[in-house]
Amino acid sequence: MLNAMKKAVLQWRKEKPGTKGKFYRKSLVTLLIVSSIPGLITGMLVYSMAGGKLEKELLQLHKSQIEQRARNIDSQLTNLELMLSHWAFDSKFDYSLGNRDFKKDFPIAHDITKTLLVMQGSNTMNKVVGLYVKGGPSVLFEPEYGTIASQEEQAVYEGLLQPGQMTYWTKAAFDPSRPQEKELTLVHQVPGGSLQPFGVLFIRLDNERVGDMLRTMTPYDGGETFFMQDGGALFASTNGKGADSTFTADLREKIAGREANAGSFFFEYDGVTYTVTYGKFSRIADSWTYVTASPISSITAPVVFISKIIFGVSLSALLVAALLAWFASQRIYSPIGRLMTVLMADKSYEEAKEDEFTLIERQWHHLNRESSELHTKLTEQLPYVNESFLHQLLQGYLYAYSEEELLSRMERYKWKVTGQRFTVLYMQLTGMTSLEGKFKYGDEGLVTFAAVNMIEEFAGKHFEQSQTINFHDLSAGLLIAAPDDGSGNEALEAFGEELTLAVNLILKMKLTIAVGEPTASISQIPLSFEEAKHAANQREFGNENQWIDIGRLHSAGEGADEPQYPFTLERELLQALRTGQESTAYELLQAFLEALSCKGAKAVDVQQGMLHLLGSVQHAMMVSGIQPTRLFKCVNMYEQLSQIREPELILVWFRERVCEPFLQELGARSDTGAKRLIEQAMIYLQQHYMNDISLDHCADHIGTNPFYLSKTFKQVTGKNFIDYLTGIRMDKAKELLRESTMKINDVAEQVGYQHSYFNRIFKKLEGMTPTRYRELSQAD
Repeated sequence: MLNAMKKAVLQWRKEKPGTKGKFYRKSLVTLLIVSSIPGLITGMLVYSMAGGKLEKELLQLHKSQIEQRARNIDSQLTNLELMLSHWAFDSKFDYSLGNRDFKKDFPIAHDITKTLLVMQGSNTMNKVVGLYVKGGPSVLFEPEYGTIASQEEQAVYEGLLQPGQMTYWTKAAFDPSRPQEKELTLVHQVPGGSLQPFGVLFIRLDNERVGDMLRTMTPYDGGETFFMQDGGALFASTNGKGADSTFTADLREKIAGREANAGSFFFEYDGVTYTVTYGKFSRIADSWTYVTASPISSITAPVVFISKIIFGVSLSALLVAALLAWFASQRIYSPIGRLMTVLMADKSYEEAKEDEFTLIERQWHHLNRESSELHTKLTEQLPYVNESFLHQLLQGYLYAYSEEELLSRMERYKWKVTGQRFTVLYMQLTGMTSLEGKFKYGDEGLVTFAAVNMIEEFAGKHFEQSQTINFHDLSAGLLIAAPDDGSGNEALEAFGEELTLAVNLILKMKLTIAVGEPTASISQIPLSFEEAKHAANQREFGNENQWIDIGRLHSAGEGADEPQYPFTLERELLQALRTGQESTAYELLQAFLEALSCKGAKAVDVQQGMLHLLGSVQHAMMVSGIQPTRLFKCVNMYEQLSQIREPELILVWFRERVCEPFLQELGARSDTGAKRLIEQAMIYLQQHYMNDISLDHCADHIGTNPFYLSKTFKQVTGKNFIDYLTGIRMDKAKELLRESTMKINDVAEQVGYQHSYFNRIFKKLEGMTPTRYRELSQAD
């Protein structure tokens, strides 16, 4: 873009020599001066004010702030003095504490500790609030009860009992091992007002908190703030320096030479100018002097810094103004070049023979032609965009749009919406699995595409405005816009008849058409479509053509008989599944579906019935110890079943997706248990074969049902129950015939048979009579 602009400027200067000469330079200088002068003037004014009047104002403000904060500090110290005096005169600290054994009088010691803790927490500067009681041994509460062990520590606290001073401030080191660490302390002898005190109440202030308190007197970094007792005994500062530092000593000497008790002055030290403010604190029987010294540069620094910034910005603005002036000149003096750059893009036009306007005209025609071609392509794509919009509208995705916005979009897609009434049709194809169908399972998309083409053709014949939406699942939607005068009802019925006949003849399938409530509001179209879909679920369950009008459906539904759910077939089916009767279960499943889909049954009733059966089967699975989610691999079986509309497909799906996995799981789980069960049955037969044994007796003995025993016996042994029992009896009979001289009648009774039946079954199995078998055995 910049290269094109440079080329345009060069071309313009060649054609118009000298046009960017003097005026261009004057314009550039004027822009530069106009943009820079205000900043320079403002910087000079601010700088002069910072050096003169503004500096004095800031110093005065600084002094007022310090005096105000000094009064606050004085108030805090006064509060400490009043609080300590109040508690020193309290009855808790009377003469009764002088000779008391605090170890025995624990409640009194505990009460004193609580009182001291309250006093200690009353002010953030308090480090320790304590009570010293002299005696033998001396007692010290800080604030917990304790005794003083060392003489050095005893001397420190004895020093607090100064005669003639009831309450006073001092600075003492309470840790004899660290005498340099002194703390500002407020002391009051107890009991209050006594000429013979037995102890002291004292408040030890935190040095860091005292320093923080002093820092509040000046808001600036650098300098020093301290206070001192006029007698010189007490001294506290913000940075912890002593009273003998050079800076502090010079300040104290300077203040001592001034007659006024409070004031403010400038102080030169080590090449730095400080503004010093001092005053008096009136303390108990004493007077303190506070001093704060701040570098004047810290006070005036913000103003000076801002003025320097303004100067810097002004100088920077001079450079920016030069750049902006140059850029503005390019835009002012090269309009034709920019236009050529836009129209010609990357094509070179500097060496063209035509002038710029001829080139612009030719390029304009070219762009106009391209615009027409794009408009044609947009017109071709409009039906697909329209279908996408209607699909979102019917599905309710455009709920956030207002009625006016939807009307505007409909008009943009060439719909006439004024004075129109909208009707939504929902159509379903059925009969994919019938013998007459030309298609097979899996061709749903192809069938729906063919049906949509037929719908569009017939809708175009009967309605001026219509649009078909393909759902690709043997269903489609149709939106019709007709004049709101009731003339579209006959056309709607004629359309339905012709479309149904064509679908029957060409696709060999049945068609269900559900008509929603007409509406004049576009925002109500999704609701009408949803009602049409629900109405389609009210179709009779069977492969017949059906026309369902939502209005007639409401009136016809009143007083209609409710379908009966086949509970008996459900119980029998569940029993067959639990016992592993596969063929019986499939027969009962088909009978169950036929009972649901009897004449006059609605699709929604059949669907709900099958969903209920699915829930019952899953419950039976869980009762059997099988988790449905694991068996079905976390597939939403209800969602899959609700999408199937064909009776045959429902039956196949239920068999393959529900029953077969359940039966296979039961079979796999029952192998080990079945073997143990049959072993028990075999032992029972070995022990009781001589008795009158039946399948029922054996099943009762081992704790199962006869049907399951018979089926499992065959699976495990390869023989049925009777054949196995007969084999045991025959083996025992042959043994008796060979090895004993018992009569044939006795042998028959011994193995559990009557004589006549024994002879008959023996001959049938062995090919000879028992007598002949004995003869041959003995002969051998």
